[in-house]
Amino acid sequence: MGEQGTSGGVEGVGRVETKIARIVLPEVGLRLSSGGVLKALDVAYESYGELTPRKDNVVFICTALTGDAHAAGYHTSPDQDLGWWDAMIGPGRGIDTRYYHVICANVLGGCKGTTGPASINPETGKPYGASFPVLDVADIVDVHRLLLQHLGITHLAALIGGSFGGMQVLEWLVRYPDMTDHAICIATAASLSAQALAFDSLARTMITQDAGWRDGNYYDAGTGPLAGLAHARQLGHITYLSQEIMMSKFGREQREVLDGDLSTAHIPEFQVASYLDYQGRKFVNRFDANAYLRIMMAMDHFDLKARYPGGLDEAFRAVRAKVLVVAVTSDWLFPPAQSKEIAHALLRAQKEVSYCELDVPYGHDAFLVDIENLVSAVKAFLPWIADDRSGQPQGAAEEPTLPFAREALPKMIRRGARVLDVGCGDGALLATLDRQCNITGAGVDIDFAQVVQVMNRGYAAVQADIDAGLAMIPDDAYDYAVLSETLQVVRHPRTVLQSLLRVAPECIVAFPNFAYYRVVGQLLFRGRMPVGSALPFAWYETPNIHLFTLADFEELCLQEGWKIKDRSYVYDDTFGKLLGHMGIPNRGAARVFMRVTR
Repeated sequence: MGEQGTSGGVEGVGRVETKIARIVLPEVGLRLSSGGVLKALDVAYESYGELTPRKDNVVFICTALTGDAHAAGYHTSPDQDLGWWDAMIGPGRGIDTRYYHVICANVLGGCKGTTGPASINPETGKPYGASFPVLDVADIVDVHRLLLQHLGITHLAALIGGSFGGMQVLEWLVRYPDMTDHAICIATAASLSAQALAFDSLARTMITQDAGWRDGNYYDAGTGPLAGLAHARQLGHITYLSQEIMMSKFGREQREVLDGDLSTAHIPEFQVASYLDYQGRKFVNRFDANAYLRIMMAMDHFDLKARYPGGLDEAFRAVRAKVLVVAVTSDWLFPPAQSKEIAHALLRAQKEVSYCELDVPYGHDAFLVDIENLVSAVKAFLPWIADDRSGQPQGAAEEPTLPFAREALPKMIRRGARVLDVGCGDGALLATLDRQCNITGAGVDIDFAQVVQVMNRGYAAVQADIDAGLAMIPDDAYDYAVLSETLQVVRHPRTVLQSLLRVAPECIVAFPNFAYYRVVGQLLFRGRMPVGSALPFAWYETPNIHLFTLADFEELCLQEGWKIKDRSYVYDDTFGKLLGHMGIPNRGAARVFMRVTR
């Protein structure tokens, strides 16, 4: 790979070059979705990492709206032209080039080496300009598939894309469902919102009303709609950032402070305007207005829901890949609700889906800026080509924290069942059930780091607040829902139990029994909150919100009409076991396992 560069103190892929693939087309050319035809096709691409002899380690990167093939490494100097996702790609990074062969290509209609409006039309000898055909996301995906065929690659280990790149990933999944094993969609949507369409409409107006537009045929004039293109980019850049990050970076600071007589002073300029000016100037030096409009229109018209009579449920029916959907909490251009919609539809279609959120203030651009958390999620989710990778998270216990769960739970779950572990932690319990019962498992946890650990073990995971009701999980998606040592820490236990019995016909609930004789004894004789094996926390540190007993749980089941099909009690000592044998488990059991049905 040549010289090695660095990013964040870790060596990257080093010096790279952008290559141009001349794709051999049939004599009639390449017919696009709009009916337009291209008689010649070049595709610019870069690759990093070694390709295995079996060609089974390829990760394809789909670019955002104005992205190009240069995703990692540098062309001249690591201080001048690092790739736009360099922190993600390289040895030891999220997409580890010690194991993966990574390919990133410029999109059709672009202006960075792939055939686009600024390319020479072989039939006229002049740039296509406004005559370049209207594009669809399907056309972009088809051209990238032609590139892979040109390179002798017929299958992918993974597809990854953020924003508009995520839309391309979705198109790949429904258009060529057998092409990839894994797919990652980051901060994207199945279709743009009306607000996003409005911003794009205004951006197009800014470009086409510029005096240099000339109906898109401006190449011979030596200049183009530079001011309009700069303004369009400035508008877009505002949508990429959150209000919080704009305020923290710029506030209301002025570039020029008023001094003296207002009538003769210059109008003050705010620092944020200076920043936008810089972004606009930088953009016109690297991008073409026609290309911007063509790609933007492809993005605007992408609508998976409208394309299929059954909406996303029908669209995702043929998906074969495992999918990770990543949202950004501060993204108002592609808000988390749109990512959740994708994940929910995939789950309804009974696909293996993981979902997590980057809780950062950077807005839509977070997947390019706040890279550390995203790196951990991508690295955990991707298949591992090397033989030396352990599915065990670093530093994680081999078994669940509570050893009695290893004995009680497998007896209540049939082999080969689909199990949802709610409040799953790092996935150790799922691993145990998998080993003992050969389950198909998935986890739910509110903590991002725990979700990453579960994915690293090879299981699907959804980041969600249990108290919110597991809204993303469809009805009857699993055979069992397991809630181990969690019911007492949620705010709405009854709602949570109702949710468990919605997503599965049976739930298994494990909880500490607050009527255990030792607990009662400490309260009665010492007058202090108890601390012991069942209640290991001091009162000021305990996560427990609701203190309830075995009898309380049985009463709730009776009220709700739920049937307790199986029980298992954990006794910490001989006297507790004796109480259990005497028919008083409510006093003798330190912990309880209940298998409950609707």
